[in-house]
Amino acid sequence: MTEYGRGPGSEPWHPEDPLYGDQGWGGRQAAHGQGQYGDQQQSYPQDPYAQNHQQHQDPQQYQQHQYDQQQYPQYEQQAHQHQQQYGAQHQDPYGQQPPAQPQYDGGWDSGQQAAVPYGAEPQDPYYAQQQAGYGESHDYYGTPDAYPPPQPPGRREAERRQPEQQKPSTDWDPDEPQEETHPFFTGADEPAAREPRDDDDDPDDDASRSARRDRGDGERRGGKGKKKSRNGCACLIVSLVLVGGLGGVSYVGYTYWKKQFGAPADFAGSGTDEQVEVEIPEGALGYDIANILRKQGVIKSSDAFVAAQNSNPKGRSIQAGVYLLKKEMSGASAVELMLDPKSQNAFVIPEGTRNVTVYAKIDERLGLAKGTTAKIAKTKAESLGLPDWADDNPDVKDPLEGFLYPAAYPVAKGSKPEDALKRMVTRANKEYDKLDLEAVAKKHKLDGPWQVITVASLVQVEGKTHDDFRKMAEVVYNRLKPTNTETNQLLQFDSAFNYLKKQSNINISESEILSNKDPYNTYTQKGLTPGPISNPGADALGAALNPTTDGWLYFVATDGQHKTEFAKTYDEHLKLKEKFDAIG
Repeated sequence: MTEYGRGPGSEPWHPEDPLYGDQGWGGRQAAHGQGQYGDQQQSYPQDPYAQNHQQHQDPQQYQQHQYDQQQYPQYEQQAHQHQQQYGAQHQDPYGQQPPAQPQYDGGWDSGQQAAVPYGAEPQDPYYAQQQAGYGESHDYYGTPDAYPPPQPPGRREAERRQPEQQKPSTDWDPDEPQEETHPFFTGADEPAAREPRDDDDDPDDDASRSARRDRGDGERRGGKGKKKSRNGCACLIVSLVLVGGLGGVSYVGYTYWKKQFGAPADFAGSGTDEQVEVEIPEGALGYDIANILRKQGVIKSSDAFVAAQNSNPKGRSIQAGVYLLKKEMSGASAVELMLDPKSQNAFVIPEGTRNVTVYAKIDERLGLAKGTTAKIAKTKAESLGLPDWADDNPDVKDPLEGFLYPAAYPVAKGSKPEDALKRMVTRANKEYDKLDLEAVAKKHKLDGPWQVITVASLVQVEGKTHDDFRKMAEVVYNRLKPTNTETNQLLQFDSAFNYLKKQSNINISESEILSNKDPYNTYTQKGLTPGPISNPGADALGAALNPTTDGWLYFVATDGQHKTEFAKTYDEHLKLKEKFDAIG
């Protein structure tokens, strides 16, 4: 190891190396006899003490200097002769010699500089190379023992494949075309499977190369068919893949074109003689309806029905319900028939219909024995979805009364009665939720929404027109007031007595009414009936929420059926009664 911990090597120590000399200017001062910049030593022959002191100060540097003198004796001898020849010419007139110029001493490891006479030419070969071009690196391939220069990639592959005794010369001509050796271009199975060359001819011999080419051509033409067969198989596979891909793209394109522009599958005509009942649920539109019809065998494809529905101006007005259609109808025929009211086979509940009538119609529609639906309604009333505010008063004749909302429902053959009842109760809850029944009950001092529905059911049965509904509602509220001294909170509605008797008579004897003490008899029982007596519609409900305020207290159906007249006092009521009696 040298002074700086660097081991000897083949590469000389360059003067610009950061470890050469002492480059740091911030932490150390230049020693005696050294320059302030570059750390190159300057020799002062007139100061022998400095030289001796320097030698004794650093023994390692002194030993290195002795080693340089032994290593390059001719250099030291030439420097001495040069000093004797020209030294006198450069002496100072006052007897002192000028300081020598900083020179590199040729050492590799010491980092010190020998004293070279002024103007002397250095003889060190390394220094000569530095003079030719400062900073240039040494030619490491200038000796016979050096490694040969790297070869081009093609020549390296060829040398690797040749036996050691047959490797060609390392000379490489850049103008000569190189033989391709990669398996992708040569067609060989694998690089390791290639046969080594069996000729000992010089690679540069034209005759040898020609013979090798002829031999290779013969093998490719007649000797080995494996490579040709494999290439043919590869081409065949590629062709099949391309043909398959083209066929797949063509099929997808044809399918897309047929779906977008081709006519959808459809039946022809108005269908067969076989009828089918189809139920369309609420909220079903477009493809929902079409899919139901397709599953029932009415149409052939959903696209055909939707296309016909879109082309018909009234096609989008098809509503939920039950329809009687035919099998194998065209899309256009199915749309036209569903728009015809005659095809609709929905179960319709008119406004003001009593539950007992609804039960009988459901039995008839589903082909059930009489009383089947009424029995189910009585036993399963709590599981059909009644609201929490529904009154569970034991005097209530039917807890579902007032909750079979008047509307059209799909009740298809084969369905269950409880399904139809539950659908009706759900519709009633939906409609009642739209109304502020709690606020109306507080306004008119009623016991909650249940009694508001009861008022509406009475108005629905007694009234004949929309105007009658509002006046009738005012009559109910006025008679329920504690200040009513005309009737003393008695409603006196014949409709309530008929509900009790499950009849619809107009002429009821006074003795029959006064003798009945049933809670539903408003001639003998004050206040409202225990529960609704019918299923009120939207108009009756609106009237119960917004009655008139004219002071009506009496009413009489003067024509016996359709015309209802109202009075505010008892005397006016008597006149209306005389008009009714005159008819009868």
